[in-house]
Amino acid sequence: MKAIGRWLLLLVIAVLGLQLFFVLRIALMAVVDPQSSTFERSEAWRIATQKPTGLRWRQQWTPYARISDHLKRAVITSEDDSFVNHDGVDWEAIEKAWQRNAKAEAEAARRAQGKAQAQRPPKIVGGSTITQQLAKNLLLSGERTLVRKSQEMVLTFALETFLTKERILEIYLNHVEWGEGVFGAEAAAQHYFRKSAARLTPYEAARLAVMLPRPRYFEKLPQSEYLANRASVIMGRMRDAELP
Repeated sequence: MKAIGRWLLLLVIAVLGLQLFFVLRIALMAVVDPQSSTFERSEAWRIATQKPTGLRWRQQWTPYARISDHLKRAVITSEDDSFVNHDGVDWEAIEKAWQRNAKAEAEAARRAQGKAQAQRPPKIVGGSTITQQLAKNLLLSGERTLVRKSQEMVLTFALETFLTKERILEIYLNHVEWGEGVFGAEAAAQHYFRKSAARLTPYEAARLAVMLPRPRYFEKLPQSEYLANRASVIMGRMRDAELP
């Protein structure tokens, strides 16, 4: 029993030590620009080892003031329209996502009744905020487990505690993926429109924002009708987005 107690104590110390490490890193981000994220490093390794042409990488840190307000508004409108008002987690959006997922699963089950062939599972819709996405991509692995999700929540509240909303959005826009090996607003603006992130038009910003859930997919479909139509919708709503 004493041995088990010692192991449990060591486990608790290790977990607390890991949390302290994460918190110190986040606190440091208030004054130091993070050079890379866990997701970026994993992508760099994947591209370098799996692509015959080797690593193609585009990223350039751009201060908040030099990123177009159009892009900030478009991303908030598309990804997290309550960004400036929530504490890192949009509970209402999560509830709506659960309801949509339950409805999709019920519909899939209804269609599968009487059919021997396996049905494709319904698409699961999430309710992640910008802060949650940043916590996941900046510091965590891509695995989907209850433990990782719990860690994501802890880091989300740490980001909201130690960083301002403006700083969270600045880091997010500089590290979010916009295509294979394309990370951050400046790299995306140069890659897709051959201009700086400061000069993006409202429609260009809206197109980039719509790409975010599936950037590598839309990178291969520049003439996508959905992309164009959805960008027009986002552009029409951007004026109502509140910036930090």
